[in-house]
Amino acid sequence: MHMDDDGAKSQSLIPPRSAGAEGVRTAVGFPHVVGILHLVVSLGIILAADKLLEQAFAAAAIKFPSALFGMFCVFSVLMFLDYVASSAAMGLTGFFEPATLFIQRWLPLFYVPALVVLPLAVRDIPAASGLKICFILVGGWLASLSVAGYTAITVRRVMKTEMIPAEPMTKPSPFTSVELWVWTAIFISTFILAFIWPTALGTSARTCLPFLLAATVLGYMVGSWLPSNVKKVFHPIICCAFAADLAALAYGYFSRSGMDAVLADYLTKVSSNPGAGDLLMGFLGSVIISFAFSMFKQRKLVKRHAAEIFSTVIISTIFSLYSTAIVGRIIGLEPTLTISILPRCITVALALSIVSLFEGANSSLTAAVVVLTGLVGANFVQAVMDKLRLHDPIARGIATASRFPLHHRISEI
Repeated sequence: MHMDDDGAKSQSLIPPRSAGAEGVRTAVGFPHVVGILHLVVSLGIILAADKLLEQAFAAAAIKFPSALFGMFCVFSVLMFLDYVASSAAMGLTGFFEPATLFIQRWLPLFYVPALVVLPLAVRDIPAASGLKICFILVGGWLASLSVAGYTAITVRRVMKTEMIPAEPMTKPSPFTSVELWVWTAIFISTFILAFIWPTALGTSARTCLPFLLAATVLGYMVGSWLPSNVKKVFHPIICCAFAADLAALAYGYFSRSGMDAVLADYLTKVSSNPGAGDLLMGFLGSVIISFAFSMFKQRKLVKRHAAEIFSTVIISTIFSLYSTAIVGRIIGLEPTLTISILPRCITVALALSIVSLFEGANSSLTAAVVVLTGLVGANFVQAVMDKLRLHDPIARGIATASRFPLHHRISEI
C-alpha cells in the first residue's frame, strides 16, 4: 500500500470554475454521498446479522460459533440464487461489495487488539511457560504447514485436477494523505480532551477510545507505507500495535494513571463500557460472515479443488489441535495455557469461540498466539515451502490458506 499523490490529482478532482461548475460539483458529490450510504447500509446489515445471530445462539445456549453458521447460511443462499437466478446472486454480491471491501481494507485492525494488550495477557505467565509457548508456536507452525502442504500434494496427485485461473478479486483502495491528516487531528484533539477531562464521555474507557483508536489506525497506515524490506522486520501489524501501546504509555505517563490502566481501558470486554479494542474486535464476527462472498466469487475454483481443500483442512486441523495438546503435555506446559493456544492456526474469531468452551482459558493469549502465528507465516511461509519443495501452486495456496487464514491478508499489506 502507498500514499496517493494528492497534488498530482488536484486538477482532476477540482472542477474548473464556470457557469456549470455547480452542476459538476453536484454530479460529483451526489454519487459520493450515495456510495457512503451504500457502505453504511450494507455494512450495517452484516453487523446487525452477526449481533442477532450471536444473541440468538447465546439465548439458545448453542456453543457453535454463530458467525460461522451465518457464513454458511449466506453462502448457501448465494449458491441457491446462483442456481435459480444467477443475476440475483450477482446483484446480492454487488450490493454487499462495499462492505466486504471495507472489511478487507481494515481487516488487520480487527485482530491487532490482542497484540496491544499482550503485556497484560502475559504478565502472570512464568518465563519458562512463555518459552514453551514460543516453542509450540514456531515448531507447531512448521509442522502444521508441512502436514497441510504434503496432504494437499498427495491428494492433488490422486485427483490429477488441472489448475484453472482464480477469479479476479477487487482490491481495496490505498490510504490517502487526507485520511492520515484526519486521523492525526482526531488523535491530537481527543488525547488533549482525555487529558483535561478524563471522564468526558462518561468513563475513562470511552474517553480514551477515540485517541487510542486513532493511534491504532495511524500505526496501521504508517506501517502499510513502509518499504517492503522494512516490513519483513517491522511488520505493519507490529507497527500498529506499537503505535497503540506508545499512545497508552504517553497517556498513562501524563495522566499519572499508568500504562496498565490505559491498556485495561483499551480492551475492557464489557459491552456497556467498550474501549477501542472492543470496537475493533466487534467486527470479527462480520469478518467471518463476509468470507461467504469471497467463497462465492471463487466457487468454481473451490468446486474444482474441493477434494484437496477439504481433505487438507480436516487433516491439518486435527493434527494441529492434537499435536498442540500432546506437545504441551510432554513439555509440561500448564493445562490452562495449553488449552489457550490449542486453536493457534485458526482465525481469531473462531479461535475465541473454541476456547470459550473451556474453563480457565486465557482468551487474550489465544488471540495473541493466533496473530503471532499469522505474522510468522506471513514472513516465512514462502521460503519454508520452497525448502520443503512444495512447488505446486494449488498445494502452496491450500497449505497456506487452510492452516493460516490470517496469513493471506497479512502478506498482502
